[in-house]
Amino acid sequence: MAIVESNIRPDQMKLDADGVEAFRRRLSGAVVCRGDPGYDAARAVWNGMIDRHPALIAYCASRQDVIEAVGFARTTGILTAVRSGGHNIAGASLCDGGLVIDLSRMNRVTVDPLARTARAEGGALLADLDMATQAHGLATTTGVNSDTGLIGLTLGGGIGRLGRKHGLSCDNMLSAEIVTADGQVLTASEHENADLFWGLRGGGGNFGIVTAITYRLHPLGPTVLAGSLVYEWKRVRDALRLYAEFSAAAPDALCADAALITLPDGNHGFAISAFYAGSVDEAERVLRPLRQTLPPLVDRIGPISYVELQKAGDASFPRGHRFYWKAQFLRHITAAAADALIDRFPSVPSPRSFFVFQQVGGAISRLPAAATAYANRSAAYDSFPVSIWSDPAADKDNTAWARDMHAVLQPFGMAGVYVNNLGDEGNERVKAAYGENYDRLVTLKRKYDRDNLFRLNQNIHP
Repeated sequence: MAIVESNIRPDQMKLDADGVEAFRRRLSGAVVCRGDPGYDAARAVWNGMIDRHPALIAYCASRQDVIEAVGFARTTGILTAVRSGGHNIAGASLCDGGLVIDLSRMNRVTVDPLARTARAEGGALLADLDMATQAHGLATTTGVNSDTGLIGLTLGGGIGRLGRKHGLSCDNMLSAEIVTADGQVLTASEHENADLFWGLRGGGGNFGIVTAITYRLHPLGPTVLAGSLVYEWKRVRDALRLYAEFSAAAPDALCADAALITLPDGNHGFAISAFYAGSVDEAERVLRPLRQTLPPLVDRIGPISYVELQKAGDASFPRGHRFYWKAQFLRHITAAAADALIDRFPSVPSPRSFFVFQQVGGAISRLPAAATAYANRSAAYDSFPVSIWSDPAADKDNTAWARDMHAVLQPFGMAGVYVNNLGDEGNERVKAAYGENYDRLVTLKRKYDRDNLFRLNQNIHP
């Protein structure tokens, strides 16, 4: 009898080829194995640094397919990863020698405009939700890259442009449908499996495979005022000071991010990106002081459709390039922190790389830290160097620069970290992401996944 071998536990586990074929026949989707046509394309993820070879990839087309895949994983003991958008910086949605349960074919979004809700399946991307909801002049908080997996973003919290006004993605979760490690299908909401509902709002993929989430929606668009102001490097200290002061006093409807960047001419610069969740006229009034206080080199703020705005950052994060970052939260941008970053940034080895301040706070900060699994609600900014390059020979220089920039800011940072921005940084950093909520999450993990089937994530050890 032929066998398919796994490189993860060769002394403990072998996959029977007949068993794999039977699994393939049970799925309404498809199974791609090592050696099959299309295997290399099937194993590719967003971050080009991730080069792993799973034994098989199960493309689920329905909830029943997910149940079958979880049952196969449980009975064989195979190492298992779960993939929606494949946008995780550490490549957690892919594994060597194991099973990838891929939800990308389950991407339907259904909107109820009267109830102002949307139900998104487990493989939906941010773009899928934005397109469906904006057809009705509605939106909810999502991230800033349209090809990100929506469910994975939400399970880790979900920072985005609407967060300051309406809370995180997970704060707008009304209910979730989940397949647990024992193959059960559960609904989690405030009124049903409330403990699990609490854990799904920020606790990542630790408790099962979420096959659908229902979101609360809010009126928005279709046209908003947004864009960027770009400053020359010789004015970077003044521009960063302006950003720190303006963003700290911003109303909830305003989200202002900023970045140290390299300009198209090769010189360095500073950019402020602003978005207002309200009428264009009101946005013009709110943003006028920012635009007039320090005249920029370029002013690109103007009316834009919300759907196009949500896609605008995609070009900065091209699929297949190599990415590395290390993140930390800040309560304030002090003059000393700004000086340290400005002094070190020019050593950046790739013109694509940048250092970003992503503004949070507002409505996010008004929930208690224990209200959901997402704990870091007192932060004002998520801050991190983003290294982007294409040549594998430059890996060392680009990762070293990012680590150096992270270290420069560390004396000014908070202890916590956004779980969706964590790389392979160890269990102590996972604990830092959850803070006082970690022990409660361990209890939930023991209840819903005692054997840690779902461990290829920012793992909460049972």
